[in-house]
Amino acid sequence: MRKLLRDLLLYVRGRFELSEDNAPQHEVIDNIRKGVEFKGTNLWVLVFAIFIACLGLNVNSTAVIIGAMLISPLMGPIIGIGLSLGINDFELLKNSGRNFLLMVVVSLISATLFFLLFQPGSNQSELLARTTPTTNDVFIALFGGLAGMVAHTRKDRAPTVVSGVAIATALMPPLCTAGFGIATGQWTFFLGAFYLFTINTIFISLATYLMTIFLKYDKKVFVNPEREKKVKTIMAVIVVVVTIPSILIGLGIMNRSRFENNADKFVSQVFHDANYVLVDHDSDYHYDGKKSRIQVRLIGDNITDEVVDMARAQMENYGLDGVELVVRQTDFGGNRIDFSKLQKGYTDIIDEKNNRIAELERRLGEMRISDTVAMVDISREAGAMFDNVASLSVGKHVHYNMQGEPLDTVVVCLVKTADGEAPLDTARVKRWLEVRMKSDKVELFTEK
Repeated sequence: MRKLLRDLLLYVRGRFELSEDNAPQHEVIDNIRKGVEFKGTNLWVLVFAIFIACLGLNVNSTAVIIGAMLISPLMGPIIGIGLSLGINDFELLKNSGRNFLLMVVVSLISATLFFLLFQPGSNQSELLARTTPTTNDVFIALFGGLAGMVAHTRKDRAPTVVSGVAIATALMPPLCTAGFGIATGQWTFFLGAFYLFTINTIFISLATYLMTIFLKYDKKVFVNPEREKKVKTIMAVIVVVVTIPSILIGLGIMNRSRFENNADKFVSQVFHDANYVLVDHDSDYHYDGKKSRIQVRLIGDNITDEVVDMARAQMENYGLDGVELVVRQTDFGGNRIDFSKLQKGYTDIIDEKNNRIAELERRLGEMRISDTVAMVDISREAGAMFDNVASLSVGKHVHYNMQGEPLDTVVVCLVKTADGEAPLDTARVKRWLEVRMKSDKVELFTEK
C-alpha cells in the first residue's frame, strides 16, 4: 500500500514538474526585459490597442474589446516589476516602473482624447462593468499572473497562454473607462476603473514575484557588498509595502462580495409576498467601521412594522449581523421609486414569456402537417384526382408507449367515399398523400 501511494505521488509530481521544458534564467529575464520597454513599435501598438478597446466600449462590443486585449503590450512592465522584486534586480525595477508610468499616462491620454471626440450616448454595460472590483477580479489577476509567468519561463514561451492571460486579466478596459471618466467629468468612473486597474496590476506583479520565488531563480549578485545590502533592503521594503496592502485589499473585496451575495439572497428569500412587489434593493458595504446598510424598495400594500421587524430578525441567519435594514414604500415620505428598474423587471418578465411562446410555437410546428398548403387546396386536388371521394380529413398524430414516451409521428388520412359500392384505389391515394405531405409514414382509412 505504501509503495502504491509513493508511486502515485511520484507520478503526480512528475506530471506537475516545471523543470522539463524550462528556459534558462538569463533567457527568461532577457525576454521580459525586452517586453518592458515602451518605445517605437510597442508604444504605437499600445495607442492603437487603446483606440480599439475604446471603440469596443463605445459600441458595447465584447468581441472588439477582446481583440484589443490580444494585441496590447500592457503585461510587459507589470511582469517586469514582479520579476525584479524576485531576483533583486534594482535596475530592472526602475526601468519597469518608468515604463509602467509611461504606459498608464499614454493610455489615459489616448482614451480621454477618444471619448472627447466620440462620446457614447449612454453608459454602456461594458463601461459600467469596469468600475467596481470584485473577488473574481482579484483571483483572476492572481492566477493570471501565475500563468503568465509560467508561460514566460517556457522554452517556446507559450504565446497562446500569454494571450489568454492578457484577455483574462483585462488590464486595458479599466484604463479606457478611466479615460472615459476624465473625458466626461464622471470622476466616480475614473476612480472606480483606475482602482480596478491598480488591483489587477498589484496582484499580477505579486503573482509574478511568488512564481519567481517558487522557481528558485538566482538573485542578482553585486560586486559592492554595501550596495547589495542597500538594494536588498529597498526591495524587501517594496515587497512588504506591496504585499500587505494587497492582502488587506483582497480581504476587503472578498468581505464586500460576501456581504453583497448574502444581501441578495436575504432580499430575494424574505421579501416575496402577493400583496407587494419588490422593485429593487441597494446594499452599501462599509470597511471603516460604519454600519453597512440594505435598502429595499417596494410597491403595493404597505407592510406593517411587525413584518419589517421579523425580516430584521432573520438577517442574522444570512450573515448580516449588525446591518441596517431600510424598507422604502411608495408613500413613505415621498421617497421616489426607480421605475427604470421596475420597467427592466417587467421587460425581463415579458422577454421570458416571449421565449416561452416561441418555444410553444416551435413545438406546435412540430405537431403540424409538414405540408404548408391549406387543406382546402388538398381537398380540391383529391376531388380532381379521384372520382369516388366525397370528403377527407388529414392530421398528424403521435404514437406513445405505455410509459407516456413519444415513439413516432404519422400522417393519418380518413377518406369518405361517395359511393360505397364503387371501388377506390387506396394504394394510389396513399402514394399521392406521401408525396403531398412529404412523409413516408401515412396511414389511410376509408369510410363508406
